[in-house]
Order: sequence, then C-alpha cells, then structure tokens
Amino acid sequence: MNNARVVKFAPSILSADFARLGEEVAAAEQAGADRIHLDVMDGHFVPNISFGAVVVEAVRRTTSLPLELHLMITNPDDYFDDFVAAGADSFLVHWEGNANLHRTIQRARHLNKGIGVAINPATPASVLEEILVDVDQVLVMTVNPGFGHQTFINTTLAKIGRVREMIDRRHPQCDLEIDGGVNAETAPLGVAAGANVLVAGTAIFGASQGAEAGMKHLRQAIEQSEPYES
Repeated sequence: MNNARVVKFAPSILSADFARLGEEVAAAEQAGADRIHLDVMDGHFVPNISFGAVVVEAVRRTTSLPLELHLMITNPDDYFDDFVAAGADSFLVHWEGNANLHRTIQRARHLNKGIGVAINPATPASVLEEILVDVDQVLVMTVNPGFGHQTFINTTLAKIGRVREMIDRRHPQCDLEIDGGVNAETAPLGVAAGANVLVAGTAIFGASQGAEAGMKHLRQAIEQSEPYES
C-alpha cells in the first residue's frame, strides 16, 4: 500500500549465543535486519551487567549494519568516546535518571552519531514534548529494562499510540521503536499502535530453527497487519 509504514528490525544480541556471536549477527544480517541492537548495562542504572566496548568492537568486525547502543548505564556521556571508537553508529539514552538530557543529545551530535531517547513503561509520553524535535528516535520500553526474556506489557500500547501522534504532529522523520517481549503475537500489536522499529531478541536468536527463521516468522506476522508492511 502507498501509505504503508515500513517496519524495520533491530535484533538484540542480548539473546544471542555469545559463543557464536559472529555467526548469529551474520545470520540476522542475512535475514534482512536493518540494524543491530546492543544492550549495554552497568548494574547501577538497571540491576544487571551485560557488556562494554570490547563486545561492540567485536560485533563491528562482523557486520556492516548500523550498530545502535541502548545505554542503560549511569552517566552515558562518559562512555560515548569509547563506544564511538568501538564502532557505534547511534545511541539510545534514557530520560530517567539523566541529569541533562539535552546536553547528552548535543554531545552525540558533536560526535556525528545518531541519538534517541528511551522511556520506561511507567514514564509518561508527555516527557518527550520538549526534546522530541532534537532526536532521531524514540524508544518506548515495553518491559522494564534490565533483562531479556520478559513478557510484553500490554498497557504500553496506548502510550505507543500517544508517542506516534506526537511524532506525526511534530517530527515525522523520527523513528518509533519498541523493545521488550516482542514476538509474533505482540509485534503486530506494537506496529498497529504506531511503532516502526522493532527490537527482538529471543524471538530471533532464540528461534528453534535459527535467527533467519525467527526473523521470517516475525515478518509474516507483521505482514498480516494492514496497512503496514515490512
């Protein structure tokens, strides 16, 4: 359809087999991923620790796809230089706990990197009003950040719709991404609510027949949800 919203996929390596990380990323790229999503956690901002610049650098060597870093860390600005050197293309930083979000955005711009703002399930869409026009992307968390394999929080669907309306009205070029519990059942709901970028970990890398089959399953589910396309 001419007015269809193209859906992009951002496989999250948090659910990949790290013993075969290069193969997993290559499989996701082969399956048509638009970008690779890397969840960086420090054990302070969220109650979990994941990985740092060394893993980002390793992933960079395996793919030409854009690498988006979801920084669930305290003082993300302090790590921008290291992540840029490792090969990051864009950053997602949280509205929650950021002492000066606008300064963080300016810092990313100075480094010529993409920048987006993430909001947790309990954070209202209204916090985006003053910052929306300055970012490339909004990430609505559909689970509480910190761990993979969580269940999609259905009450976030209404907020996705509110963010979509805000984007369409004020900054149509901005992507609207969702992250958490995205699978063949919930992905069409998120897209119908207004999302155009889907982060999926378990649904892709945890698929019994591999990442390519997992991506195909997600695409098939989305394609049944008109007027959207993938």
